[in-house]
Amino acid sequence: MKWINHVAIGGATTALINPALVPVAMLGATAPDWMEWIAKGIGRPVKHRGPTHYLVVWLVALVAAWILEPTGVLAAFAWGGLTHIICDAMTVSGVPFSPYSDRRFHLFGGRFRTGDPAEYAISFGVVAACVGVFMMIGSASSGWYPFFYDWMGLYNQGVIDGSEWRANRFRFF
Repeated sequence: MKWINHVAIGGATTALINPALVPVAMLGATAPDWMEWIAKGIGRPVKHRGPTHYLVVWLVALVAAWILEPTGVLAAFAWGGLTHIICDAMTVSGVPFSPYSDRRFHLFGGRFRTGDPAEYAISFGVVAACVGVFMMIGSASSGWYPFFYDWMGLYNQGVIDGSEWRANRFRFF
């Protein structure tokens, strides 16, 4: 998948849990690829979708980070990396399952090629589903959401005045 789709899926799914961690998850969503560049830079080149794309490694990293600090930065980074791996598993080449397996892991039969319109449709669908879930949850009951403002709630609390509410009531972002 393209980076824009990795970032969109990792960021949208993280925003449902803790919007403050979205930048960390977005960094994690690109990590398997830029880790390859770092390995090449230090003289240990690795194959694309090789050791940095092991499904089991990212899954164990997420579980370990979640146990240590459930809503922390490490868990968000690992979640972003895992979403990257899951997205790449939908492609024809798939991802390696573990360092001890020569098999590759595929989702949906690995029918998509990087850059196909289906990739963008999946990304849009995931982001739209996350926005829909957010709209059902609502920002008033969920805490601080910097991207989705509850203009009516702010007006009722006296934080903003009537003219500001009228100017922004139909703005969702």
